[in-house]
Amino acid sequence: MNLHESQSKQVLKTFGLPVLDGYIAYTPKEAESACDNLGGGLCVVKAQVHAGGRGKGGGVKLAKNSIEARNVASSILGMKLVTPQTSKEGKLVRKVYVEQGCNIDKEFYLSMLVDRAQRAITIVASSEGGMDIEEV
Repeated sequence: MNLHESQSKQVLKTFGLPVLDGYIAYTPKEAESACDNLGGGLCVVKAQVHAGGRGKGGGVKLAKNSIEARNVASSILGMKLVTPQTSKEGKLVRKVYVEQGCNIDKEFYLSMLVDRAQRAITIVASSEGGMDIEEV
């Protein structure tokens, strides 16, 4: 099963875990409204495709206000996002997730993987890496 980031965050929210507020947007205007709904300040506009490496591929960008959110969404929506986890053709971005921005003091990496050979869940955690986890 593949979940978009926004869907995964909704699952976490359902179980009472704290997540930043955010909204799905299909148009630049919807992204502008989403940023306004989040207070009109710093937000992050994220391509919603089933692939990692979205930030390095240009699919995750900061916006300082709702006008910037609209402009950033305009540049991401409709793009073919190419990352190490996509084909050479990339994946068409049809929607973005506009999330409340925050100041980041330290970045961590956490993932859970299904190891089918071992019939187990493998948890990978690192205080180094974040976006560059492959280099750790």
